Amino acid sequence: MSTGTNLLGGPPPTHLPEHPEVGAQLAGGAEPAAVAAAHPAASLPWALLAEAALDAGEAVPAYAFARTGYHRGLDALRRAGWRGHGPVPWAHEPNRGFLRALAALQRAAAAIGETPEADRCRDFLRDCDPQAPAELLR
Repeated sequence: MSTGTNLLGGPPPTHLPEHPEVGAQLAGGAEPAAVAAAHPAASLPWALLAEAALDAGEAVPAYAFARTGYHRGLDALRRAGWRGHGPVPWAHEPNRGFLRALAALQRAAAAIGETPEADRCRDFLRDCDPQAPAELLR
């Protein structure tokens, strides 16, 4: 039986709030650029733009999209009580936009030769959720 007590002494997991309108628009076939323009604070459309740019071999636009999604996600994490460290679980669906943006930033940084940033992003992703790199980094 779980008491909900964190026995490791670290901060509790951070769970970002849901943005059902973003998910509904994307599921309805809206272009990620249009969703990003309508909801610029949401990380997921920025992450999708970054992933598409990476898939197209366009590392510099991918880097810009990923960095935007990453920073918007950091803002959201702070509003949710995150204080610069602690778990951001992949299993919590609303966290996935931020984690995908962070993974895309890692990949884009590596693609443009920004190795120290790529390494920091990989470490940060692992620190957020040890399972996230296996899910997100190809």
